[in-house]
Amino acid sequence: MSKTDGLALAGEGVPLVQEVKQAMTGFVNEFKGFQEEIQTKLKQAEERLTMLDRKSQTAARPHLSAATDEGAPHQKAFNDYLRSGDDDGLRGLDLSGKSMSTAVNSDGGYLVDPQTADSVQSVLRSTASIRSISSVVNVEATSFDVLVDHTDVGAGWATESGGPAETDTPQIDRITIPLHELSALPKASQRLLDDSAFDIEGWLAGRIADKFARAEAAAFLKGDGLDKPRGILNHNKIDNDVWTWGNIGYIPTGTDGDIGAGDAIVDLVYALGAQYRANATFVMNSKTAGLVRKLKDADGRFLWSDGLAAGEPARLMGYPVLIAEDMPDAASDSFSIAFGDFRAGYTIAERPDLRVLRDPFSAKPHVLFYATKRVGGDVSDFAAIKLLKFGVA
Repeated sequence: MSKTDGLALAGEGVPLVQEVKQAMTGFVNEFKGFQEEIQTKLKQAEERLTMLDRKSQTAARPHLSAATDEGAPHQKAFNDYLRSGDDDGLRGLDLSGKSMSTAVNSDGGYLVDPQTADSVQSVLRSTASIRSISSVVNVEATSFDVLVDHTDVGAGWATESGGPAETDTPQIDRITIPLHELSALPKASQRLLDDSAFDIEGWLAGRIADKFARAEAAAFLKGDGLDKPRGILNHNKIDNDVWTWGNIGYIPTGTDGDIGAGDAIVDLVYALGAQYRANATFVMNSKTAGLVRKLKDADGRFLWSDGLAAGEPARLMGYPVLIAEDMPDAASDSFSIAFGDFRAGYTIAERPDLRVLRDPFSAKPHVLFYATKRVGGDVSDFAAIKLLKFGVA
């Protein structure tokens, strides 16, 4: 091959190299574009997955404000009624999903919104009343029946060859607890009601709860059962040595009008059946508690001990003490201390609804709010409660 031919081949190689470079450049650019497209699609897919995950978490999360949202129309309508007497919202309110079909009572009054009703109930549960240690049931009827079986029916051991023994006829008592109307009548000026900053529901709940709590606390202990619950102390009381059903058994202190050395406290505890002692509570007022705190055992140790933690009730012989100011003071032959399992021994029946009727006429220029609820109470197990009598016998 001549020198001229070599130059020709070299000249032909120049455009070939340029084509290869251009092809490589195009490939690289296309590959970068492909990479960017893939990254964009991956990012979009990641964003979609994130959104789906958030939606699933939101759907699974409990809706904490469900009760509030559900009760909001009722609360607003009730607020309008309290402030101005506008009852259109309450009359058009549909409560068919609840136990009542309307917010309007046929006897007058309007159903209180759930928030206000809960506020009243929370106060009643926390007050120094035997409500806090008794059995509380909600009913829609006008009374509540408690059935008490006095016999052991169908209990015993069976053998392979022997037949089952015949059981006695059960002896069942029916205790009927009628519901009575409890009312409160707080009042406020119209000028105060017109003030939008005034928390009308909170104010009303506080006034109603205070009146209800004081009335209930007294009735559950001393009520005569006439248009009010029948209290524990209203029942016939007999010496525990001759106790029979239908009566409340008592232990005497042995000292007229005084608690004595404290031995009667021990006797009171063990007068109660073992099946009731596990959940038993002492009930007395502050003056009687002052006497009991001074009592010591034979070794000089106080029978009374304060709670070890904040909020824990004081204890007497290891049992909690409820201070109920409606219990009688220590006096001659007074029944100033009760001890028992009140959850088994006393039943409170009530309707869950609380109603209010606005009265702008009877006490002008003030507005009266007539609040009512229905509640009853009575002893449901006469063996579950014992009393301490401050007397010789």
